[in-house]
Amino acid sequence: MDDAASHSRASFEARTGFLAELASRLHAYGTTAQRLEAAVEGVAARLGIDCEIWANPTGIILSFADPVRGADNGITRVLRLPPGEQDLSRLAATDAVAEDVLAGRLAPADGMAALRALDRPRTRRARTLTAVSFGLSAGAVAVLLGAGVAGAITAAATGLVTGSLAVAAENRPRLSEGLEALAAAVATLLVAAVASFVAPIAYKTVVIASLIVLMPGLMLTNAVSELAAQQLVAGTARFAGAMMSLLNLTFGTVAATQLVRLLGWPLQEAPAVFPSLPLELGALALAAFAFAVLFRAGLRDYPLVMASVLLGYALTRIGGEWLGLASENFAGGAFFAGIGIAAVSNAYGRWRNRPGALIRVPGIILLVPGSVGFRSLNFVMERDVFLGLDTAFALVTALVALVAGLLFGNLLVPSRRNL
Repeated sequence: MDDAASHSRASFEARTGFLAELASRLHAYGTTAQRLEAAVEGVAARLGIDCEIWANPTGIILSFADPVRGADNGITRVLRLPPGEQDLSRLAATDAVAEDVLAGRLAPADGMAALRALDRPRTRRARTLTAVSFGLSAGAVAVLLGAGVAGAITAAATGLVTGSLAVAAENRPRLSEGLEALAAAVATLLVAAVASFVAPIAYKTVVIASLIVLMPGLMLTNAVSELAAQQLVAGTARFAGAMMSLLNLTFGTVAATQLVRLLGWPLQEAPAVFPSLPLELGALALAAFAFAVLFRAGLRDYPLVMASVLLGYALTRIGGEWLGLASENFAGGAFFAGIGIAAVSNAYGRWRNRPGALIRVPGIILLVPGSVGFRSLNFVMERDVFLGLDTAFALVTALVALVAGLLFGNLLVPSRRNL
């Protein structure tokens, strides 16, 4: 093989290696299948590589046409990966590396090394802040759901316990497998103890708020989005994963509730107390900060992420109440907010040349209907099938409305590189 052919081979291997690393990073940081495939195909085209990609929640298959031996003798890479989690700071860093490679500021081999350098273990401070953010988000959501002061304090304390379990499970595979059921059982018992022996609280509302971070609402939304984009395998697999998470949470809650009944604890229920405007705004600000931490945004992006959470909530209120789009069978607020969030996130991505996910993901987090699915399965497991089916219909309606809003928003303002 002459020097030119050898150089061509090395260049081809470096570019395909970079593309494989890029795909695995986008997957690890929570990118949906249709966005991941489109982004990788776009980068491959600009690098002069003929690439076909197939992504699903637990793996990626990449096929590269060999420029020397032809398309029929290409290279195929099969990547077995765990389901990704939202990591906005590393997603933004990955996108920046891709920009540098495409602009010629980094060679593909150096770009691959830069991507691998993102694999830094989380510090103890970051893990502690994550656990605290579970509690902050739980308390804030409890306020927004009308749980009152006692319910918010209980939810915050229980959320902190849930967050501690989640952080402990990061490096313990056996604990991770049963985390959702265990966390649901522990949270239900703690809330029941407070309701029985300390003060009356809105029991079911506080349980939901305590587990809000573990609710797979975003996963359900991504699954429906993939199905709408004809990513049938990826969407079905992700939907099944979300349903299993809901079943685990529901089983833990129902089992703990039965134990409470067996012990004869006298649950004291309190009526919902919806917050005043200042308290609502304070809870929203607290939730926005907590979600910025939980989505692992970079410090420079905290104001942007927090503003996105507030924007999503405000658009929902505007669409649902002020514009009269809310009704019993149509989640008009979620539809209106989906349009606004998608348009704003795509406009930001094109303006700043950064991932629109920095706005889109936190912008819809308070809109995703994970708690509705949890209520539906709880009703079914408690033998109230008709109420469970009615709640499940509300879940489907909310999912369809939100995803339709996101699709319409993408039509109004096209996304930048699908991120």
